[in-house]
Amino acid sequence: QVQVVESGGGLVQAGDSLRLSCVASGRTFSFLVTGWFRQGPGKEREFVAAIGRSGGTTRYADSVKGRFTISRDNAKNTVYLQMNRLKPEDTAVYYCAAADATKMGWDRVANYDYWGQGTQVTVSS
Repeated sequence: QVQVVESGGGLVQAGDSLRLSCVASGRTFSFLVTGWFRQGPGKEREFVAAIGRSGGTTRYADSVKGRFTISRDNAKNTVYLQMNRLKPEDTAVYYCAAADATKMGWDRVANYDYWGQGTQVTVSS
């Protein structure tokens, strides 16, 4: 059974950095695409970033372009989200998700088959 587990969240100040990690167990980490989503208080879950199997293709939400970087280390079965210059509006629960096929756009929640439980990121002003 596949399990996706996120880690690395925490409480930081505006302008600080955090790196989130996502590890999948139960199979080799060869998902076609892995994405990060977030859900703030009272908001819908929204796309943050995604990366293809080889790491050569990435996608970002406009709100995080230039500040966040998604990467993967297939030898460690891990996908990372480096978040720099954090803002209070980045406060949310961050979820890692993985898909075996592209059923629709990488920025769509419904595209993903496996989800982690989430890790809280809180950015104070």
